[in-house]
Amino acid sequence: MPTSPSDRGADAVDPVDPADPVDLAVVGAGPAGLAAAVTAAGLGLRVTVLDAGERPGGQYYRHPAPGLGAARPETLHHGWAAFASREAALRAHESAGRITYLPSHHVWTVVPDGGRWTLHAVAGPEERAAAVRARAVLLATGAHERQLPFPGWTLPGVVGAGGAQAMLKSGLVLPGRRVVVAGSGPLLLAVAGSLAAAGARVPAVVEAASYTGYAGRTPALLRNPGKIGEAATYGGALLRHRVRLLTRHAVTEAHGTGRVEAVTVARLDRDWRPLPGTARRIPCDALAVGHGLVPQLELATGLGCATVRAADGTIALELDARQRTSVPGVWSAGETGGIGGAELALAEGELAARAIAGAAAPAALVRRRARLRAFAAAMGAAHRPGAGWTGWLRDDTEVCRCEEVPAGCVREAVEDLGAGDVRTVKLLTRAGMGWCQGRMCGPAVAALAGEGSSSPGGPAPDRRPLSCPVPLRHLAELPATDG
Repeated sequence: MPTSPSDRGADAVDPVDPADPVDLAVVGAGPAGLAAAVTAAGLGLRVTVLDAGERPGGQYYRHPAPGLGAARPETLHHGWAAFASREAALRAHESAGRITYLPSHHVWTVVPDGGRWTLHAVAGPEERAAAVRARAVLLATGAHERQLPFPGWTLPGVVGAGGAQAMLKSGLVLPGRRVVVAGSGPLLLAVAGSLAAAGARVPAVVEAASYTGYAGRTPALLRNPGKIGEAATYGGALLRHRVRLLTRHAVTEAHGTGRVEAVTVARLDRDWRPLPGTARRIPCDALAVGHGLVPQLELATGLGCATVRAADGTIALELDARQRTSVPGVWSAGETGGIGGAELALAEGELAARAIAGAAAPAALVRRRARLRAFAAAMGAAHRPGAGWTGWLRDDTEVCRCEEVPAGCVREAVEDLGAGDVRTVKLLTRAGMGWCQGRMCGPAVAALAGEGSSSPGGPAPDRRPLSCPVPLRHLAELPATDG
């Protein structure tokens, strides 16, 4: 019996023949990519899934390392059954030859190729070159955390809120024993509940927004009673574990020498400016902080896909009712179209696959996507960072951690040297030129540079030719092109 590529592991030679294009290449095997792949295969398409992870599930459905011997990994997840059924379908289609699943494949570019597409990837720990040709492409690349810097955020023990959850899901470890959870967005409630259930003491959840921000979005809330139920579940968990919820507050400074030992929490005004005289200290040995997620768009913007400003202030892809981008032959689903969660990603992945296969979309699926998107817009608007958050940045606060660029240098570039956009700030200060290429500091630099939702011309997509580090030998092996 032949083995599948995922059975043979990352060191196996890719069984994909670049000269024989598949019907659909899916980038990413999180909820959106997984749903799209199994739906498309079920409709008769030949599908190849290129996934940066070692196992399907993406960032949301993370798996504990096999050596940890986790008996019930599903207890760390919400909606595990939805993932398990689709993973089983993936494996069934894989065995039948309808899906080729390629784990540990980091797609670094997608290029047009005579009416088709070629996807180039860095594969496995040895970083070999891999290429897949396809008639259509679906981008399900997900998102990464949005970090707003503050004094002390580079101390050991300060981790992303999603990072803390990832540590627990994949490593079965806690970032500390006494963990403050801070930032903005519903993820904070889930993270605090998970950490507390795993044995951590969570003295406070510090939410910069106010839940009264949902008041103007009542129709979207009423159409999504399941989301209200989720919130009630998280709230009940906080009550059981005696976790304080501080709304319209923010961590404005972390303190410590070799590690974070305490944080300063201050009340915010409506624009997220810290109010004088409201600061207090909370002792802790870890801080899990995040202000929502940012769509990961490098591949899409590299292709020239149009973007829009989402309700939460991030830049997302402009998609039509069938999940098509502005580039013919390229679809997208999930967080790339705006942050909305796993349930929405599953619906959009299925909807996109049906569009690619030329199959009609069930009315119930279309309605589900619409109501979940409406809730995502309400959520994004309620937790969108206020412009005044930069008021907690001292001039010596590092904004770009990779290049160690403080806020004062960025302000000098803007106020004294005339920089009016992120690109000019980068050229003058090196902010965003480090290992993460601005993924972490980008929102902060943009805010200090004055780039916001009112910027002339609308959103400025971050276009880059490579979406991840690529060995030079791969570039040298590419065929020459005319021009």
